[in-house]
Amino acid sequence: MTSKQRAYLKSLAMTMEPIYQVGKSSLTPELTAGIDEALSARELIKISVLQNCMDDPRELAQIVAERTHAQVVQVIGKKIVLYRPGKDKKRKIELP
Repeated sequence: MTSKQRAYLKSLAMTMEPIYQVGKSSLTPELTAGIDEALSARELIKISVLQNCMDDPRELAQIVAERTHAQVVQVIGKKIVLYRPGKDKKRKIELP
């Protein structure tokens, strides 16, 4: 992913609300499966890491990205933005 593409995805993610929250139970298989489904439907999602989660948000972002075959767009504070292009030709987001 180029820096121009990353900047474009960041601009799209600015207006988004987090659709998943990682709490004290950290990453469960159910949460990972839900994130995978959300990426299939939306391509770009935002995840919030709650205060009671003891894990580092950057490490969590890498783990989720590996498990879901997504790319980490950015990690700012306790917010994670992930992107995975849609399969086939049904892409919702066209990268520059």
